[in-house]
Amino acid sequence: MQIFERLARELDIQLLQVQKTVELMDEGNTLPFIARYRKEVTGNLDDVKLRELEEKLQFYRSLEERKTTVARLLQEQGLLTEELEKSIEKSTSLQQIEDIYRPYRPKKRTRATIAIEKGLEPLANYIMEGMGSLEELLSLAEECISEEKEIQSAQEALVYAQDILADRLSDDVAARGIVRKESFMRGNFTSEAIEGADSVYEIYWDFSEPVRAMKPHRTLAIFRGEKEGSLRIGFDFPDEEIIEKLKYLFRGSKHPFALYIDEAVEDGYKRLLRPSIETETRNALKEVADSESIDVFKKNLRPYLMQAPLSGHVVMGLDPGFRTGCKLAVVGPMGELLDYGTIFPTKPRTDIEGAKKVFSTMVEKYGVSLFAIGNGTASRETEQVVASFIEEQKKELHYCIVNESGASIYSASPLAREEFPDLDVSIRGAISIARRIQDPLAELVKIEPKHIGIGQYQHDVNQKLLDESLEKVVEDCVNAVGVNLNQASFRLLSYVAGISKNVAKNIVKYKEEKGGFKSRKELFEVKGLGPKTFEQCAGFLRVPESSEPLDHTAVHPESYSIARPLLGRQISSADLPALAQQYNIGLPTLSDIVEELKKPGRDPREEMPKPILRSDVLSLADLKEGMILTGTVRNVVDFGAFVDIGVKEDGLVHISKISDKYIKHPSDVLQVADIVKVKIIGIDAQRNKISLSMRDV
Repeated sequence: MQIFERLARELDIQLLQVQKTVELMDEGNTLPFIARYRKEVTGNLDDVKLRELEEKLQFYRSLEERKTTVARLLQEQGLLTEELEKSIEKSTSLQQIEDIYRPYRPKKRTRATIAIEKGLEPLANYIMEGMGSLEELLSLAEECISEEKEIQSAQEALVYAQDILADRLSDDVAARGIVRKESFMRGNFTSEAIEGADSVYEIYWDFSEPVRAMKPHRTLAIFRGEKEGSLRIGFDFPDEEIIEKLKYLFRGSKHPFALYIDEAVEDGYKRLLRPSIETETRNALKEVADSESIDVFKKNLRPYLMQAPLSGHVVMGLDPGFRTGCKLAVVGPMGELLDYGTIFPTKPRTDIEGAKKVFSTMVEKYGVSLFAIGNGTASRETEQVVASFIEEQKKELHYCIVNESGASIYSASPLAREEFPDLDVSIRGAISIARRIQDPLAELVKIEPKHIGIGQYQHDVNQKLLDESLEKVVEDCVNAVGVNLNQASFRLLSYVAGISKNVAKNIVKYKEEKGGFKSRKELFEVKGLGPKTFEQCAGFLRVPESSEPLDHTAVHPESYSIARPLLGRQISSADLPALAQQYNIGLPTLSDIVEELKKPGRDPREEMPKPILRSDVLSLADLKEGMILTGTVRNVVDFGAFVDIGVKEDGLVHISKISDKYIKHPSDVLQVADIVKVKIIGIDAQRNKISLSMRDV
């Protein structure tokens, strides 16, 4: 109950919403299903809030599990006091629990454990208690001299006792709290060049910034530089001030054995506590940077996947190249491959006329209306040829530049080999480029999200956490759009709520054997797909070939008996309360059913901006400061946004040039695929860099 109350408070929702939603989760319901079909139970929580609830629930349950484990371990050692039990129970972070357990954790053999083995713990306790005189302390130390224990003098015994005190300091909860706070509030994170350092890290060759002010993208860049052997990372902490605070913590203002305690404190801090807090600080900076970088990626990924599809076009996908030529694939309106080939419009052959002849043939034969050009090597040279061809034609033709990140990974994947076993890898890439315009979501799910080129240092963050986070975004997008059961690939099906990879394979196998599905009910014939899986997935799967009209919609089969009498009726919002009472159904669910019946199979991506289609080409030389252009946001990062304005290099809108009002992060006002107006405020032709502004346009 404490966890539920905390979740309700942190998420600013009702306690009952938390309780009921967690019950649904614990019963094995998927989040997309809960978000879409259990709105009455959750109080209309959307998928974003549900994901947040899920993450926090997992964290707090892990926290409680760790509390239980630590309490059990202490109990087994006979060390669990009432005070320790209360401290564990009050802990609100894993760090606090680990600090409490740290002094009792089994240790490797250290200077302190050696001193304890030699029987010097009573002497260490005597120093700490400070109840006697210096003479009494020295006398007690002399009594510790032992040939058998290899203690040769009183001074050596005192040094051993100080080792015990130094170790206690490094484990002390209050001491660690002081060092942790001071290092964060007043410490600096530093980096310096190592001999032979890569110049790409030049700005970090002599770098220092307060720990509390470190930006995630800088943290990740510096850690990458360290990993590549270009940078050495360090920390500047206010050591003298910290040591003074620790001395006071351990001995107060007056203590008869202050000299011995002070020496132990200095040794314990420099040898044990500082290195430990350095490691902690490094890890904390990395965790924050990972978390924020993954959050940026998630925010970019959702609109990228939800780009509006350009349906109805026959598309020629072009995967440009120089020496090996430009691979092309003509794809029909449903994504089916119609033709493919290779042209050589760029160096070294520069067969422009031959390329245009192929274009002309394909346009006439298949009705190509759109060229999709990958943005990799030779992209702009290919674009010039396409633009020149379009200018010469009397037909309505356009082209667009497509982010081809990950296309090569897909084209060499088992999935691509299965789809097109007889085609060259590069031809598969051209097919993927064409399909990304027709239905971005269906094509992009075939690639691991981290490979589609819209993140920020995505290869430097915790890969397990990144993969898990992005998979959830993809799952939410797929289920928000819905899936045509008879057209969906294995990969797309595996993201549908409740469908495992094995079940997805079985669905594909069933389609191939039976020639497709004729209804949603037929899903029960699929091996491994039982009632629970059907409940979770059915509403997200569309079967246009079904004789049941509701199978074409997002209406869940459990609501068919309510939806059928409403087919063809004109229902206003004023009618809903009475109908909800009549059919004994929640108002949110009834509203969704009515909206779906008004626009069966509505695609939410239709509300997203369409990609910019071009018929001419710009070069850097065509640009002038002060020009106002329309562009597409390609990536949003901590320091700004990159915008495609139709030239080879994307321009950068720095965060300070995005809005007249203060914004904390570019994602507050921009997202990937947004169509924006920008003004050119700087051109560096030598470095191919373009500075843009969204202010005063």
